Amino acid sequence: MGLTISQKILEKHLVEGDNIKPGSEIGIKIDQCLTQDSTGTMAWLEFESLGLSEVKCELAVSYCDHTSLAFKGESADDHLFLQTIAQKFGAYYSKPGNGVCHQVHYEKFGIPGKTLLGSDSHTPTAGGIGMLAIGVGGLNVATSLAGAPYFLKVPEFFNIELKNKLNKGVSAKDIILKILKILTVKGGVGKIIEYSGSGLKELSIPDRCTITNMGAETGATTSIFPSDEVTRKFLEMQKRKKDWFALKADDDAEYIQKIEIDLNEIEPLVAMPFSPDNVFSVNELEGTKVRQIYIGSCTNGNYKDMWIAAQILKGEKISNEVDLIISPGSRQVQLMMIETGIYEILTKAGARIIDPGCNACIGIGFVPASDQLSLRTVNRNFEGRGGNPKAKLALSSAEVAAASAITGVITNPLKFIDKIPDFFMPKNFQLNDNLLIPPLPIAERERIEIIRGSNIKPLKPQTELPKKIMSKIIIKVGDNISTDDILPAGPLTQHLRSNLPEISKYTFYYIDKNFYQKTKDNNGGVIVGGENYGQGSSREHAAMVLYELNIRCVLAKSFARIHRGNLINNGIVPIVCNIDKFNENDEVEINLEDLNNISIRNITNGIAIKGQTLLTSKEEEILKAGGLLRYSLNKFGYSLKK
Repeated sequence: MGLTISQKILEKHLVEGDNIKPGSEIGIKIDQCLTQDSTGTMAWLEFESLGLSEVKCELAVSYCDHTSLAFKGESADDHLFLQTIAQKFGAYYSKPGNGVCHQVHYEKFGIPGKTLLGSDSHTPTAGGIGMLAIGVGGLNVATSLAGAPYFLKVPEFFNIELKNKLNKGVSAKDIILKILKILTVKGGVGKIIEYSGSGLKELSIPDRCTITNMGAETGATTSIFPSDEVTRKFLEMQKRKKDWFALKADDDAEYIQKIEIDLNEIEPLVAMPFSPDNVFSVNELEGTKVRQIYIGSCTNGNYKDMWIAAQILKGEKISNEVDLIISPGSRQVQLMMIETGIYEILTKAGARIIDPGCNACIGIGFVPASDQLSLRTVNRNFEGRGGNPKAKLALSSAEVAAASAITGVITNPLKFIDKIPDFFMPKNFQLNDNLLIPPLPIAERERIEIIRGSNIKPLKPQTELPKKIMSKIIIKVGDNISTDDILPAGPLTQHLRSNLPEISKYTFYYIDKNFYQKTKDNNGGVIVGGENYGQGSSREHAAMVLYELNIRCVLAKSFARIHRGNLINNGIVPIVCNIDKFNENDEVEINLEDLNNISIRNITNGIAIKGQTLLTSKEEEILKAGGLLRYSLNKFGYSLKK
């Protein structure tokens, strides 16, 4: 039987286990690691605690993109820490303003067939260039920086065949919104999505990376495209032709499921609040009032999207009732915009162009007004995502966003079809690495002093998992609770990412402002959630703050992949059970002696049930040790330092 693209990469990188069939537990070598400044401080502190003198993976990059504007002094402190620790241990450092990690990484470092682990849920963006790229928590990245294997249960393989060609005015963003409408935010859980079909030759690398970026919203482990002639031409334009080789699935590769999508039938789409799968045809929404429009981010901040937006806005004036913000995905894109006149076109139309970075996507600046609709080309529109829990976010392509900026209402870009000529990639991209600092020679690293601001607090040591927990249920929440719900993003907490004692005070802040005090009154507690608990961002902090608050168990109907892994890595047991038998303030006793057969007794109502963890053998070892850091030190500490 033939192999999928992912199986070929897994087989080449296998270091533990000998079976790459779905469901098998394996350990793989990680070639590249990336961190960003929201999650990176913790990841690098975790790596440092392993006691190594340098990173052990082939390439590591510390990016500053989430708080690149350093809106508070604590953020600037984090940047100094991230720069100096990267220089100390042999990593690249991407300075603020160089761009969003995912965009910069596939431009500068993405190599077909390589493995990439990143402390950001949109790390699968690099799958557009043929990498096996997985978003994980910072602890997984820390141990991979140290050269330890990354352990995973081989996901199921899901194939999406794209046929024919998109019509003008329709884009890659509409493809992934169509897929989200079909699969929902849970349809990709436990799967790797692989793309094939005749339609691939019409999709550029930026197009493909838009699709793999938002593949994360389906819950998939990752998404990946073949490496073909389109890939080769892109790498040539980046002066990286040597990094290319052809990679595709075998003709007889086995997939758990296949779906076929005719690109010719896709129309412009919009995801309305408050979920990326709440998708409608733009024609159904035509005329809906919009107050703010944001074009950019790691999803649609590429040169092609900037070019298309500029063609639609050329010679036009944006609506007096709209605020239009443009954020290029990278410095390379920004320089291309200046060189080709796009920057001037957008500025004259009334757009405000800001530094390359995450910016408004995570609520750092340009927070939408209460009860108003903000139309954005970003990847997530959860409640509170833009920094205001009372605002409403909708997701669209750059085409829809640009057309709507002119009219002030959601508008079909086909009304401006005559303004959109065929797009052709430039011969070469601007290559300027002035904001990218390469690793120092080994001899120079000794002189580097790691700069630690007063806000950077040491990690709370991981401790062995107790055999039994007797505590109170301090919160019960519903389905699809995101990591933004657990620990809000944006200006409320962004500057506190390196200070767990302080940031933990904002846990479940928008749902229950008394949550922090309840944990203090009860010396911890138990959380109860619904389906798909912990969806969305890879934010490791959403698990780390629970450990900081002495919480060691979460009960739910089901867990999102990355958050479940983060809970385990932080010594917190994710238990799947019937939550209908539990209410807030119930006293519970949880027996953790046998992690595969957990007994849960509700002392308040006298009901006893069983819970499942569905742990792999490796996950069980990690949990019993008290978390991944303690496990790694116990198992790999000596060999990693050799």
